[in-house]
Amino acid sequence: MVELGRAEFEELVADALDGLPPDLARLIDNVAVFVEDDPPPGQRLLGLYEGVPLTARTNSSYLFAVPDRITIYRLPVLSICADADEVRRQVQVTVAHEIAHHFGLDDERLHELGYG
Repeated sequence: MVELGRAEFEELVADALDGLPPDLARLIDNVAVFVEDDPPPGQRLLGLYEGVPLTARTNSSYLFAVPDRITIYRLPVLSICADADEVRRQVQVTVAHEIAHHFGLDDERLHELGYG
């Protein structure tokens, strides 16, 4: 397992968000991104999207909705990586994967695209 402090890991998540193509970043609507050490008990996750995907929103049903939430889990990511470069790549993939859920892509399609 790679040792990487929370602040450094949060920087990697911020870098992954900053690295999104501008046209895509502009379309992300009402999403808050968090870093937690571990997923909920009993779950094996690197990240989690909670919210209403853009493809399922209507103006009336989403009017006063709380922000969607993306959480990236630090310790599970670190546990599957061999070095800092691999952590950086995995964070980028995980952030992209969760953002894709925001756009309505399911896990099957993400696996096909290499973001599984």
